[in-house]
Amino acid sequence: MNSSELRKNVGQLLVAGFKGTTASEEIKELIRDYHVGGIILFGRNIGTPQEILNLTNELQREAKEAGHQRPLLICIDQENGVVRRLGEGATIFPGAMLLGATGQPENAYQVGLATGKELKALGINWNLAPVLDVNNNPENPVIGVRSFGESAEKVSLFGKMAMKGMQDAGVITTLKHFPGHGDTDVDSHLDLPVISHSMERLREIELKPFIENINQGADTIMSAHVYFPAIEDTPGVPATLSKKVITGLLREQLGFNGVVTTDCMEMNAIANTIGTTAGGVAAIKAGVDLVMVSHLHHLQKETINSIVAAVEAGEIEAAAINAAVGRIQRLKDKYLHWDELSLENEAAVPSVVGCVEHQQLADEIYKQGITVVKNNEILPINPNGGQKVLVVYSENKYTMQVEDKRYSSIHLGKAVKEMDPDAHVLEVSNPPTDEEIDRAAVKAKDFDVIIIGTLTAKPGDSQVKLVEKLYDTGVPVVVIATRSPYDLAYLPNVHGYICTYEFPYPALKMAAKAIYGLEQMTSRLPVTIPQ
Repeated sequence: MNSSELRKNVGQLLVAGFKGTTASEEIKELIRDYHVGGIILFGRNIGTPQEILNLTNELQREAKEAGHQRPLLICIDQENGVVRRLGEGATIFPGAMLLGATGQPENAYQVGLATGKELKALGINWNLAPVLDVNNNPENPVIGVRSFGESAEKVSLFGKMAMKGMQDAGVITTLKHFPGHGDTDVDSHLDLPVISHSMERLREIELKPFIENINQGADTIMSAHVYFPAIEDTPGVPATLSKKVITGLLREQLGFNGVVTTDCMEMNAIANTIGTTAGGVAAIKAGVDLVMVSHLHHLQKETINSIVAAVEAGEIEAAAINAAVGRIQRLKDKYLHWDELSLENEAAVPSVVGCVEHQQLADEIYKQGITVVKNNEILPINPNGGQKVLVVYSENKYTMQVEDKRYSSIHLGKAVKEMDPDAHVLEVSNPPTDEEIDRAAVKAKDFDVIIIGTLTAKPGDSQVKLVEKLYDTGVPVVVIATRSPYDLAYLPNVHGYICTYEFPYPALKMAAKAIYGLEQMTSRLPVTIPQ
């Protein structure tokens, strides 16, 4: 095999991202000259449904003209809830923890199926979901409400149903983040987390959802940039780069013969340690199939060239590259076919995207999932009863790196005013300043009820101080936790507490309906609030 052929073979192992809502020259070069196997889309690539379909068709046209035997994998993080990429025109579906709160696994299937249908209609054939991390650590800064809950059994079951739904829609799924990212208190976007549990405990909790769903027909598994000393004895080697994790545990012990992809290799857990390009080489040596380099073009090319150089130097066997390419090609052959793709420009967007049926499904599940955790005879508020209501909430400085800035706005005031046009709204900074806290407390004394939105509170932080100061006014306080359900641990005195698990507008509107007695909420928390 000459260098050019080897480069195109290795190129199939790369998943690359780019900027813009049309195909950039950089991504075209990677498709044309390097034969990259996959593309990842982020919020920066997402416009209207028509623009998304135009983009995915443009990318596939480029691949076909460049002689790719199979279509590109085109993937996205559409977990729903707080981690979603599709915007206007697409349905806003509930995320994992809200689904867990419904207690109905069928809801996970139906949301998976509907999500898959909308993705496939837009030319996105691979979803980086479901999350199979068991969120048993309230301090986890990166998983949290992206998990179905704190029980390995629940995560296994809801994960299976979500996976089956997407597969039945013809979309490739991803179980993530192997072998588990639930019990960490560090975000691997920022640093290298360590999970020090014994192998026995890992099999009981972290690994259980993966083992069960491998047996249910998993398509791809994404590795975690997390260090597991019980499996990998070399200090500081994350699962992504560990042969003992990827080949020894995942392939040989658990019998997974599908495609293994890395998480993004530009995350700090890799970039600030071994480095992105050297990390790509190490991941292939560990037994990974797809290396994800989501952002910088020069790192994408350097990663391919470094893997090529490692093969030419005998550090990586050509057979390992061929085996990875074979697994990727088998996955593509199962789901992707050129003759099923309409590659014309301005092809019509299928009517399933954002359809009424999907919006009704989402609303029904929001109703089943939003949880009234505490009600000390304060709810429901009677909108015609003359009670003066003050709504206080802060702007969202999104607290997880993986969240999309475009959808971070929290419109709690708007949601409440839909129910009660006379409600007063006070928006404060995030975090609120001491001056804003004092001003809110003075204003609150003129009202009968305070509704306040929190967004992942921490002990003693400004959000907690604001709620405490409002509580001290003697006016009843109802908290809507718009992301983390654990906020109640730091706000034990409030009169009412509702969890929406996420902040998209449909969730907040359903919470407002619950506050005013227009909907009855019956769900239960899928996690335990620490005392």
